[in-house]
Amino acid sequence: MPTYSYSCRDCGHAFDIQQAFTDDALTVCPNCGGSLRKVFGTVGVTFNGSGFYRTDSRGGTKSSDASSSTSTSSTSSTSTTPSAPSSGSAA
Repeated sequence: MPTYSYSCRDCGHAFDIQQAFTDDALTVCPNCGGSLRKVFGTVGVTFNGSGFYRTDSRGGTKSSDASSSTSTSSTSSTSTTPSAPSSGSAA
């Protein structure tokens, strides 16, 4: 069950409470009877790794709508790699 933070608009009383997703939000302060508001904090989720953004560099297949700077850098590195072995085998 998630924990929600509430703060009273009238007296400033702040508290946390565990509620189910299906429960209605609290509206009345338990101290003074004033109106409550939900307090939203930072989210504790971090997405690490590749594949979450279109601009991430990928080692494999490139999409057709990739940025020109990304495709240019991968093309130049690809064209440089084959030329080195072919010149070594020809000599």
